[in-house]
Amino acid sequence: MKKNKLLIVDDNKALLNALRILLKEEFEVIRTISAPNQLYGELEKGDPDVVLLDMNFKAGVNSGNEGLFWLKEIKKKNPLVEVVMITAYGDVELAVKSLKEGAADFVLKPWDNDKLKATLDAAARLRNSNLEISDLRSREKLFKQDSNRTTGLITGKSAVMKEIMNLVDKIAVTDASVLITGENGTGKEIIAREIHNRSKRCNELFVLVDLNSLSESLFESELYGHKKGSFTNAYEDKTGRFTMADRGTLFLDEIGNIPVSLQAKILTVLQTRIVTPVGSVKEMPVDFRLISATNKNLSVMVAQNQFRQDLLFRMNTIQIHLPPLRERTEDIEDLALHYLKIYGRKYGKPDLGLAEDAIEKLKRNPWYGNIRELQHTMEKAVILSEEERLHASDFILIDSDVAPLNQTETLEDMERKMIISTLKKNNFNQGLSAEQLGITRQTLYNKIKKYGV
Repeated sequence: MKKNKLLIVDDNKALLNALRILLKEEFEVIRTISAPNQLYGELEKGDPDVVLLDMNFKAGVNSGNEGLFWLKEIKKKNPLVEVVMITAYGDVELAVKSLKEGAADFVLKPWDNDKLKATLDAAARLRNSNLEISDLRSREKLFKQDSNRTTGLITGKSAVMKEIMNLVDKIAVTDASVLITGENGTGKEIIAREIHNRSKRCNELFVLVDLNSLSESLFESELYGHKKGSFTNAYEDKTGRFTMADRGTLFLDEIGNIPVSLQAKILTVLQTRIVTPVGSVKEMPVDFRLISATNKNLSVMVAQNQFRQDLLFRMNTIQIHLPPLRERTEDIEDLALHYLKIYGRKYGKPDLGLAEDAIEKLKRNPWYGNIRELQHTMEKAVILSEEERLHASDFILIDSDVAPLNQTETLEDMERKMIISTLKKNNFNQGLSAEQLGITRQTLYNKIKKYGV
């Protein structure tokens, strides 16, 4: 807290001097004023991190209205400044009203010095956390603008993708929850980001949560956040993903891979839109647009008691199914040229072209890894290219149905083919495939990502 700045506003000058002495080790800068109308000038000098503000200034007047007025003025000037109200014992109802108007907390006269320090410490930490979130939002906005400028959204010319993008246009302007389904690599995250970019929340954060990567022990901490000291290794306050997504979009990826017990915890937040960080008793309202994605059939999982039906209803107002690339081969040329342009520019080969025989070969490939596999294939071909145009011979594509193992293949080539073959045999059921391969489900998931399957 030492790096933070504190402004104290109270008409009792003796009290101001006492507070300055008491808190001099807690804040880097402490300024005091005895008249609230001096607040404007103080805020012009530079915003404090925390304001300790009396609720009553006129003698004989205990309505607290003056304090509430100046609270609103401070918040109007800078909503991120945290305000702690000072009020007399017995005016708790008035203090609670100040919380509804945006105060971080309140202290009662006469106060306990340690409790006062703890209250101001919490307000300073909240200020720092909100500044971090504000910074994240700014960087996300810049990143999004840069990403759109350099890559853009490429969907192809197929009728099915035109229909999907028409649906995206209709739902983006609403706050309806969206469930995106499809095989790995079909572009579920890209569509989720496009919905966000076309929505009224486009200038706020798009927060991605890969639920498959969250262990049960860290689940609540990552999603809800936690307070310092709430559990072992909680060395500082942490802002949860639900809170980060406030006013923006929350994207829950791999929603079908989490245990039923954790599904219940997500459902509670989706129903109430209230978050309580681990180790805290303070409820925090959140307002986010929910988009979820999965490569699983959730209806089948509901029938098998592997997924909560009420959670499915909550997140499935609108469903978008992305077909695999092998079912929309007319889009392959556009996608290939798109990645050719990106990687040609990245690797200093901006004039690189794609020959007709290469396009035909790419169209014949089954692409079990879908767009992600095509992207990696194009990058590899650009890196290894030696001529001005890529031909069919520049692409080594493995169809696991017909391509036999040979002695020139690497172990990674053979492993990739075995994984694809097993997944296809089991209709891409990752649990059953992992069991037959003799590896854990998490290991299989990691290898699927590694090989772009």
